[in-house]
Amino acid sequence: MKFLVDAQLPRRLAYRLRDAGHDVVHTLDLPAENRTTDTDILDVAESDQRVIVTKDADFVDSFFLAGRPEKLLLISTGNITNAELDGLLIPNVEKIVTALSGNRLVELTRTALIVHI
Repeated sequence: MKFLVDAQLPRRLAYRLRDAGHDVVHTLDLPAENRTTDTDILDVAESDQRVIVTKDADFVDSFFLAGRPEKLLLISTGNITNAELDGLLIPNVEKIVTALSGNRLVELTRTALIVHI
């Protein structure tokens, strides 16, 4: 699966997804790096058919109001360490990919993987 990891999440998350065999871009990999606007992130995700991975509620708003992005992985864990994020993400990567294969919005919390749409 193809992912675009937003600036609020560590580049390390992109590495973990890449290690699991996925095509991943972090905003730091884009020309404007972490200064890339939400609109530009949406455009890249759309043109490259990438799932946006974010903690940013603005993307959730855009998802429901404008139908963009096409697919979204919302990380709603609050503030946690990178190690804690790894501990949540790594065991769930394949479940996340499976959920996103047939749905548009998946949320990873501290305790659950929630498929919204």
